[in-house]
Amino acid sequence: MRVREISSSLLLCLVLTGCAGGEAAGKSGTGKSGVAAGPTASPSIAAADVPFYTCMRQHGMTVSYGDDGAPHFVEKDSPQYPPAQQACLSLLPSPVPVQASAQDLAAARKSSACMREKGISWYPDPDPVTGEVQQKDGGTSEQWQALKRDHRDAYRDCLPRPS
Repeated sequence: MRVREISSSLLLCLVLTGCAGGEAAGKSGTGKSGVAAGPTASPSIAAADVPFYTCMRQHGMTVSYGDDGAPHFVEKDSPQYPPAQQACLSLLPSPVPVQASAQDLAAARKSSACMREKGISWYPDPDPVTGEVQQKDGGTSEQWQALKRDHRDAYRDCLPRPS
């Protein structure tokens, strides 16, 4: 399981689809449309995310607060949304790595050792915090691409599969 990728995706979901809770549109004092005006941040937006929302507003996006109080971009389906998102995404704070349990970390270490025992000497140890194996920590991109194709037995024997 790639916890960091899931954590990044979850954070992106929370910010971009508005899963983050806050005040409801009808109670925000934004008028009939429920659209917040101006570059000020709503209390429903985390302080660390304010630069992202400010940037999106500067790129023409409008934040609306739904009945659940979560922020949503009104123009999400418009052609202007992808370039605005691309311009502002770097302003989101990096997700905090999720600490792997001792059991998961031990299993990841065992899997890496198993891969090396099966002849894949370049296979890296997992990250000591997340338990994830990062391609940047060992092997070439060609080796990673060939891993399942050329080392199918080792892959099947050593790496856990979802049940």
